[in-house]
Amino acid sequence: MELFAVPDLPEVRPGHDLAALIRERADLGPDDVVCVASTVVSKSEGRSADLAEFPAGPRAREIAANLEERTGEKTDPRFAQAVLEESVEVLLETPFLLTETRFGHIGVNAGIDRSNLSDGDLLLLPERPSESAARIREGLPADRVIVTDTCGRPFREGQRGVGIGWAGLAPGRDWRGETDRGGRELSVAVENVVDELAAAANLLAGEGDGGTPVVVVRDFEWGDHGEHDAHFREVETDVVRRAIRAWSSE
Repeated sequence: MELFAVPDLPEVRPGHDLAALIRERADLGPDDVVCVASTVVSKSEGRSADLAEFPAGPRAREIAANLEERTGEKTDPRFAQAVLEESVEVLLETPFLLTETRFGHIGVNAGIDRSNLSDGDLLLLPERPSESAARIREGLPADRVIVTDTCGRPFREGQRGVGIGWAGLAPGRDWRGETDRGGRELSVAVENVVDELAAAANLLAGEGDGGTPVVVVRDFEWGDHGEHDAHFREVETDVVRRAIRAWSSE
């Protein structure tokens, strides 16, 4: 397996055809996996916003005040309002906002970005990233597309690439029913492939002004394994989310 970044992509603006921009700069094959950073997907879909579009309500003002008291850093109540409007559940209000987005991703500040902006104060995540991935896929000779983002993880320092949308492949590779080297049957081994490919792509994509937002994974083979369609955990099986809910309600 090899990875390479798509070179010389321009600054993406609303309405830009990402598939065309990629196609013009990379010789793609049907088995390639094209990993596209959510930042450029959001920019092409016009997901930039100004803080003025989010007049703060009472809850947002309260959250901002609590964050400032807890962290010593000033939080604009309009930013808290933007996070609330992009979320279906707030899991933590301090020492940071941890929320579930409307498409099921859990992350800090609903994944709203305040960097890498040429227009506006905020860059919101794509509304429906898997639909975005499907649209990009339609314009490419490659059969598989992943929309990626970066976020932190419990119990680990630093950030890593994750998949938030996908098309042309299942999110998980299912090893259940196969056997290990000792002949024991695997019962819980589901491998989150879109996250692993996104993390690999992020090694090349990088961060900051030197970032390259599109990375191609070549010669990735699924192998003779089953597929698993779930990516985000259901609440009923998410022990961590239930524990956070119980703790934050005390």
